[in-house]
Amino acid sequence: MTAELVRGQNHTLPQTRLEIRVSAGSPVVAGATLGDENGVVRGAEWIAHPGSPQLPGLEVSQQAAAGHRLAVDLEALPETVHRVTVLLALPVGVGGPTRFGTTAAPFVAVTGLDGTEIATFTLTGLDAESAVSALELYRRQGAWKVRAVGQGYAAGLAEMLADQGLAGAAELAASIQEAVTRSLARSVAPPPPRTPEGDRVRQASGPSDPGPAPAAPPQPPAATPVQPTAEPGTASVSASAPTPGGPINYAHPRRQHAAPPTPPPTAPPAQPGQAAQPVAGDATGWSMDERLYNQIWGMFEDLARAAAAYRSAVDFAESRMDQELDRSLSDPRNRIGGAGDRAREEARAKRDELTARAREVLDRDLAQLAAEAAVVEPALPAAYAGWDNPVWHAHRIPMELPMALRLGDLHLPERTGLRIPLLVRLPLERGIWVDSGRTASEAAALLDSDRLRRLAMETAVLHAARLLAVYPPGEFSVHVIDPAGSAAGPLAPLVDAGVLAGPPAAGPQGVASVLAHLTRRVDLVQMAVRAGAADSLPPDLDTGEQLLVVNDFPHGFDDRAVTQLRYLADEGPAVGVHLLMVADREDASAYGPVLDPLWRSLLRITPVADSHLADPWVGHAWTYEPPVTPPGSRVLEQVLAAVTAARRAAGR
Repeated sequence: MTAELVRGQNHTLPQTRLEIRVSAGSPVVAGATLGDENGVVRGAEWIAHPGSPQLPGLEVSQQAAAGHRLAVDLEALPETVHRVTVLLALPVGVGGPTRFGTTAAPFVAVTGLDGTEIATFTLTGLDAESAVSALELYRRQGAWKVRAVGQGYAAGLAEMLADQGLAGAAELAASIQEAVTRSLARSVAPPPPRTPEGDRVRQASGPSDPGPAPAAPPQPPAATPVQPTAEPGTASVSASAPTPGGPINYAHPRRQHAAPPTPPPTAPPAQPGQAAQPVAGDATGWSMDERLYNQIWGMFEDLARAAAAYRSAVDFAESRMDQELDRSLSDPRNRIGGAGDRAREEARAKRDELTARAREVLDRDLAQLAAEAAVVEPALPAAYAGWDNPVWHAHRIPMELPMALRLGDLHLPERTGLRIPLLVRLPLERGIWVDSGRTASEAAALLDSDRLRRLAMETAVLHAARLLAVYPPGEFSVHVIDPAGSAAGPLAPLVDAGVLAGPPAAGPQGVASVLAHLTRRVDLVQMAVRAGAADSLPPDLDTGEQLLVVNDFPHGFDDRAVTQLRYLADEGPAVGVHLLMVADREDASAYGPVLDPLWRSLLRITPVADSHLADPWVGHAWTYEPPVTPPGSRVLEQVLAAVTAARRAAGR
């Protein structure tokens, strides 16, 4: 039976392998400190945090998120450790809340590995605190217990670490926050919740509907507290609409309490002893597109969780084998004769048995996900589909904006053939950076610079073409800056189809002209929105969505142009101006830290497969596969021709 703790109350732990699940109203940093018999943290090596997520017997997330799962193996802790304190802190410098009093009360649950809750604690009564010691696991007379703490610190993480006796607490707190900032720049932001009215249909473009509020680098999911569930491995999240001007409140769409009125398809009844057959669109949603979108994100999370459980089980098996060998071989009598050999064989046999069980469970979960992917992929609409999907051959330019756009595929090494589409919400809330640097990954290092830059620009062209194809006619424009004209080949499909807002800008004057035009648009629309004077905008101002594709940055950019580009990256998305950069960060190293905020604000993708993106649940490194058209296919030309025809028919 679950013990619902209040501040100061304790409860005996019936097992030593545990998960600590955290759910908060906004992204938080989760970590844990190890204390000796006096509760003192002896050094930085006794702290698990996003910059150093693993210690013997302890693993935490590498990201700030509203949901965390901390893995604890009390038997694997050093003998000098008598206390494990779970700490939560608000990330700094990312535009989120600065004190817990403005967020929903964090909820912490101690569970077994099967998801059965042992004890829960809701941290109520917090106000000005920005860091809090949530609970502690402590050793008492040879047994482990959990105590609800809820001690807050208004001065933040540094004060909390100092209170536990750590020397250099301020420096370590700063390094933890820096690690969190770096992880935010590489995370895949999950989808926001659906509002009761739905937000898929795009309103008429104009200054009175500028699009999403400006945001700092997109954050991992923020959700209301996770409530206890009967199904292990899942969490029911009550989604709420984001507050105006505040951080986006993300929640996993498959875990909603209230389903929209449109019923999803139902699978045919399963035969006894067989798993239910997967059905495309079995998630909640107001339409088939939304149900497919939510289903894909559910598959993404399910694969992340399944791989995390398998890796944790394998690590535990290895750790247990090492402990058994150490105990056996510590007895001098077992070092002579066959006793030691038998102990080693028995320990390895137990390790192999545990690993085999974990692999069996993983294979079952992967097979189920593969069957679901085989059903979902053919049913995807064009905006979510790969370029090899036949849906593109019958595609017609829509009259309303779809919910999301596919940027490529993601997979994990446990099964590379199981690909999950990487979807981003529309309108874009974050710019995109196609990394053309050879130092970006091992795969990129094998290509020469010219080949890699061409691949990067071809990737950017595919993204631009897809955006043009899924927006209503005339509601999306593409501008291109190609300072040296080096991208003429990859840009040929866009130029030949006549879908660009103007010829690619070349040379310093062309760069300055395009940047000045888009900067003026951002300024005017922002002023009109703030003043409530939409009618005062110049009649020649295009208030539709705009995409700026920049090739070979920073070539052709002076200091003023760099400042304008940063301004567009920061302020543009709020009023419909988006950035798609093709650049090698090493080329821009002369600008130093001036451009660091720019890189962090963009979603980095690569023109070759690379494992650089992290999920917001467990922080796996996912391999990103860029989009490609089938060899010899003319699907790109056909899609762009459809864009041109739709514009002519609409008189634009």
